[in-house]
Amino acid sequence: MALALRYASRVTPSIARRSRRLATIHPQTSLFKPLDAFPERHIGPDDVEASAMLSRLGYESMDAFIAATVPPKIRIAANSIDNTSIPVLSESELHARAKELGGENKPFKSYIGMGYHTAVVPPVILRNVMENPAWYTPYTPYQPEIAQGRLESLVNYQTMVMSLTAMDIANASLLDEATAAAEGMVMAFVNSAQKKRSFLVDSAVLPQTIAVLRLRAKGFGINLVVRDAVTALEDKELRSDLCGVLVQYPDINGSIQDYASLAESVHTAGGLVVCATDLLALALVKPPGEWGADIVLGNSARFGVPAGFGGPHAAFFAVTDRLKRKMPGRLIGRSRDATGEPAYRLSLQTREQHIRREKATSNICTSQALLANMAAMYAVYHGAAGIRRIAVKVHGYTQVFRSAVESIGYQVVNASYFDTITVDTSSVAGGASAVHAAAAAANINLRQINDKLVGVTFDESVGPSDLVTLVNVFASAGSASKVSLSDLQEPKGIAVPSILQRTSEYLPHPVFNKHHSETEMLRYINHLASKDISLIHSMIPLGSCTMKLNSTSSMIPLTWPEFSAVHPFAPQDQVKGYETVIRELEQDLCKITGFHSATVQPNSGAAGEYAGLCVIRAYHESRGEAHRDVCLIPLSAHGTNPASAVMAGLKVVSVKVLSDGNLDLVDLKTKAELHKDKLAAFMITYPSTFGVFEAGVQDACKIIHDNGGQVYLDGANLNAQIGLTNPAICGGDVCHLNLHKTFAIPHGGGGPGVGPICVAEHLAPFLPSHPVRPAKGDQAIDAVAAAPFGSASIALISWAYVKMLGGKGLNDSSKIALLNANYMASRLSDHYSLRYKNENGRVAHELLIDLAEFSKFGLKVNDFAKRLQDYGFHPPTCSWPISTCMLIEPTESETLEELDRFCDAMIEIRKEAEDVITGKQPKDNNVLTNAPHPLSVIVSAEWDRPYSRETAVYPLPWLKEKKFWPTVSRVDDAYGDLNLICDCPSVEDFASE
Repeated sequence: MALALRYASRVTPSIARRSRRLATIHPQTSLFKPLDAFPERHIGPDDVEASAMLSRLGYESMDAFIAATVPPKIRIAANSIDNTSIPVLSESELHARAKELGGENKPFKSYIGMGYHTAVVPPVILRNVMENPAWYTPYTPYQPEIAQGRLESLVNYQTMVMSLTAMDIANASLLDEATAAAEGMVMAFVNSAQKKRSFLVDSAVLPQTIAVLRLRAKGFGINLVVRDAVTALEDKELRSDLCGVLVQYPDINGSIQDYASLAESVHTAGGLVVCATDLLALALVKPPGEWGADIVLGNSARFGVPAGFGGPHAAFFAVTDRLKRKMPGRLIGRSRDATGEPAYRLSLQTREQHIRREKATSNICTSQALLANMAAMYAVYHGAAGIRRIAVKVHGYTQVFRSAVESIGYQVVNASYFDTITVDTSSVAGGASAVHAAAAAANINLRQINDKLVGVTFDESVGPSDLVTLVNVFASAGSASKVSLSDLQEPKGIAVPSILQRTSEYLPHPVFNKHHSETEMLRYINHLASKDISLIHSMIPLGSCTMKLNSTSSMIPLTWPEFSAVHPFAPQDQVKGYETVIRELEQDLCKITGFHSATVQPNSGAAGEYAGLCVIRAYHESRGEAHRDVCLIPLSAHGTNPASAVMAGLKVVSVKVLSDGNLDLVDLKTKAELHKDKLAAFMITYPSTFGVFEAGVQDACKIIHDNGGQVYLDGANLNAQIGLTNPAICGGDVCHLNLHKTFAIPHGGGGPGVGPICVAEHLAPFLPSHPVRPAKGDQAIDAVAAAPFGSASIALISWAYVKMLGGKGLNDSSKIALLNANYMASRLSDHYSLRYKNENGRVAHELLIDLAEFSKFGLKVNDFAKRLQDYGFHPPTCSWPISTCMLIEPTESETLEELDRFCDAMIEIRKEAEDVITGKQPKDNNVLTNAPHPLSVIVSAEWDRPYSRETAVYPLPWLKEKKFWPTVSRVDDAYGDLNLICDCPSVEDFASE
């Protein structure tokens, strides 16, 4: 009976809330009104709860509250973003519209290659990882005690990459192959002791990679040389200034070259060898680590990640041991917890760009964790033997095809290959055009090289009937007889030079050799998921990260083959549905921001910052002012801003912030005038990362414009603005938007993300181009991502989110986000020091609480964070943007009940801290400093702590019904950095134990 009463008391608010909604939402005014409206599912508080929160804050209406929260000078007209400007669709209407647009795509069978393949996603991974919110809704694993599952899987990914490439260490993924190559180039440049500036790129490297390299090289002042690498190294002048070389292995035309002598030559010249390669090919081909590469990178998407019109796809990045502490991105390592048990964590965290600011050479923030986990699971599921079988099949089909077309009379250009051959069509009337016409008639896409040459790339998805159809395309173009499967002969041996055939083993680790049945794989996937907190458990109140609902209805179209199986370089007439989705999303983003034009090409928020600044630089150059290279950045700006400015070739000058959190306009004016002749840009985050709307934002932007600069307004906090204000009215010229924040793309445990930029009309001509989809004008900057539309497939999620909320729902979301934050600020300010608020006592969509007062009693921010884990919550953003603070953001998706549950936990922790302050618990052995408390500690035979086991794990009654257990005790960060182990245990490790 007691349990029943306790349970009833906990669920009654939810029952009452739902009853109110049934009674008040959508009264039956029309039989034809949809019943599956999305806003009521997405927005947490109902009208009664919103009224109660407003009442606590002292307001009679939402309008009065907004007037006190958002400065009147920057307010846009009421209802300027409504269901007229952005019409609303119900969930079922959205799916019907998505089906209609998906039908306008024509997913021809693709043999285009160029770094993209049609992957076969094992259903057990598709359903239980990609479509599972336990995997796609967690945050980046900065809190390792509640992220051991994802960390273990990412270690599997790193191990897979290290093993296949034969390199010493690999990171946990980067954005895509082209941007990974750019990171490799910058590493080579920074590594050069003599500051050599020439970076040689082999002409057979993928064209999209070369385009991304051109733009990145410009920002760092690197001399990019694109030539045949082997012959170019004979140039003594080039060798004397060489910092590195990039080769593709196998190259774009399919050839596999022995680069051992090239590597020796580059090393003699003092440079690094960067190799872009293919993980599947390395099952048969000698790995780069065995012939002298220093940096190895590529795209892991063919390991079970859909093509998705270009992404998202996890790039891999591996280096030799001596370069490990210069490697960009995230690195997972094995450390130990407080009890001495092994535990995974993010290693070398001081490399993160928000800490290094302008000293960083990379702004990599969003990686591709979800996609890396899919690729890792693919390797776990198939194992070494399975991957080799797949590689042999792909290579074998390529061999069969080569023999067949040569028997028809075609010539094959490349003698060595893995999955790609280049066919000379000169012997055929009409040449390549005739072949492409025959291919189109058979719903097949081939790589168009020129009038003579055609490229053909095979992947795992090609079956016997596909092979026969493809051969007959060439037979038809060559006026030869059609063939059947029985006419095709299986090959003997492989078409890889003997000196370049792989002889070393790979993936010998136990994890890759024990989960090959679906039963075992299913259990392994869900075992890892059970170790992690995600949005399926509780709110994740991370300030500046906006962890809101990632709705199932917006995710559903993502895995439809009409969208998932499309090659990013497919002809435009085959992707009309995709282009409509992207165009509509860009148009809606322009309405929301007040800007003229947009692009979705940047595939993370940090990439958006970089792209926007490159656009600004191109604008200045077009006006004969290329010398403008100073970027002013306030201390309250988003953490990646300084690093992005450095990458764009700008010099960072910091601007002071006043004690109330507002920008110091006097300091800004002084520095803008001081640098007026060289001022390029001003980067500001709005609302600021301190959690306030600054009333002087327009004045700040005017100062910049008066001194010849452009304003980059970081849109990371746009969730506080929609329908209330916008970056254009604030005075910005360009902004990026984090679609994984405001627009509800899942964080995926640290990626994927999309960072589109919106620009004013005068900057529109400079938006990024792409070698496969060139811009119409000649002023566009080079590409910032490998695919023309970046991580195009997940843009579908934000398109669906915007359409289902409509203008009014988007506006209401921002209002409730502000209300939720201010309600929490009101509750917590009685117990904690609230750092910043405006003249009306209001915060924006997030609040900053300061824990500095507890340091003299031995309690740090980390102690409060770890104790929150015992209450079943992911901690807020810790020690940033101020080292003694927590930055809390509830979003609009959380109900009043969940907000109160979090506040109750924080208030109870404050009481526990008081016990330390008053001496009831010792400074060095208390419930905070010992947190978190995993089950292994609670059930241990010995208990020498000055509090009970129950206090440790059940500090509030509702935890007895809803308890998440941290997997390990507090992880030792220092030990992990000093003892860097970044691969999963081997057979020898288990034997030694």
